[in-house]
Amino acid sequence: MVTILDGKVVSEKRLELLKEAIGESGLYPRLATVIVGGDPASQMYVRMKHRACERVGIGSVGIECPGDATTQKVLETITRLNKDPEINGILVQLPLPKQIDTDKIISAVRTEKDVDGFHPTSLGLLMSGKPGFTPCTPTGIMTLLKEYHIPVAGARAVVAGRSIDVGRPMAALLTNADATVTICHSKTKDLPAELKRADILVSAIGKAQFITPEMVKPGAVVIDVGINQLDGKLVGDVDFAAVKDIASAITPVPGGVGPMTIATLMENTFAAATRME
Repeated sequence: MVTILDGKVVSEKRLELLKEAIGESGLYPRLATVIVGGDPASQMYVRMKHRACERVGIGSVGIECPGDATTQKVLETITRLNKDPEINGILVQLPLPKQIDTDKIISAVRTEKDVDGFHPTSLGLLMSGKPGFTPCTPTGIMTLLKEYHIPVAGARAVVAGRSIDVGRPMAALLTNADATVTICHSKTKDLPAELKRADILVSAIGKAQFITPEMVKPGAVVIDVGINQLDGKLVGDVDFAAVKDIASAITPVPGGVGPMTIATLMENTFAAATRME
């Protein structure tokens, strides 16, 4: 019988605990979000983050820059937020428009306020095994594995995708937790064979229902980070209906990894407020 790794249920529990902790702390953490342009998906994600803030007692400030904003204009916004003592966390909603130098923007965020964990210093600390803030999606996945008592130490983990926001930090977190980790990508030879070796398979490749049963080891734990549109429906990278019959545990899309990402962002923001006291 497959276990559905329900991120919605776990995130609700985490948010309730966080709300209590914030209430008892006497702090009023504040998160600033920066969005450039009017991409509907980005706007929806930002709204979800603000709703989560309201729920747990975190103040939130939303800053919207026009779609034709220059890198310099966005940098000025980041500089202002860096200097504001009442702002504990800064989140720049990605992706940014093509004319913006994304690396420059991310690097401009003060590491003490880098609740997204994307600053080069934050990523360097993660790779060194002494993490500060870590990216929210991979961290949320680690929390989900822990909540369901899935052993990571000694497991063979395969991460499909090498992006800086999910794939690489996911591999680092799994390595830090004593898994044996392989990262796969578009140039990997015999990808299905590599995927099938995984005790824990994390897919973050962004291709609808790409992972099929013959790519999954019987009894594997399957974590689906993908969010894709297919025939007007939201689906993951994994063919959920077919793969769930051979996996021991699997995340649904939606309702798996997504809620954990937002819960982790809230936890990071509170941690930033605590450290700045």
